[in-house]
Amino acid sequence: MLMAFVKTGCLLHNARRIPPEEVKKQPMDLTAADEKLLKALAVALVDHPAGTLKDIAQAAGVSKATLNRFCGTRANLIEMLLNHASDLMNQMIAEADLEHAPPVEALQRLVDNHLIHREMLVFLVFQWRPDTMDESCGGRRWLPYSDALDAFFLRGQREGLFRIDMSAAVLTETFASLLFGLVDAERR
Repeated sequence: MLMAFVKTGCLLHNARRIPPEEVKKQPMDLTAADEKLLKALAVALVDHPAGTLKDIAQAAGVSKATLNRFCGTRANLIEMLLNHASDLMNQMIAEADLEHAPPVEALQRLVDNHLIHREMLVFLVFQWRPDTMDESCGGRRWLPYSDALDAFFLRGQREGLFRIDMSAAVLTETFASLLFGLVDAERR
């Protein structure tokens, strides 16, 4: 079941407080309903950036009371969505099998996986700030994703598939920028 971080430093699980050490660094175990709600909430936050919790709840198709039980505050909701997005990004990497699959097949799976979760990508575009990747501001959560992409593009360069006049890190940035730009443009 979905867990939400609250200001007390505890997590909620069906309204029961769970100390952070019990769930530390474990990916959220989501039901299909939780996944659907998170996607709806991500879109609601993007569509109603200055909206109240009531506005966000209505846009997501739930009551304010349900949203309040789900996350408590707007800040908690944003943190939940960022954590969920990070988990999804790492899942996309794993499912694409970037380390072992032929690079062309892995790249196609990677693009497909990103497009399946376009709502979360739009949310990430909306939440992006210049310090997003700064480790002191929560950027550590994105390191496994960016490191895996860097390694994948480097492997593709060594195999002669990707251009070598740009670093693997630049290819990673280009890839991410294209996909995030694509899903953002789709919404406009």
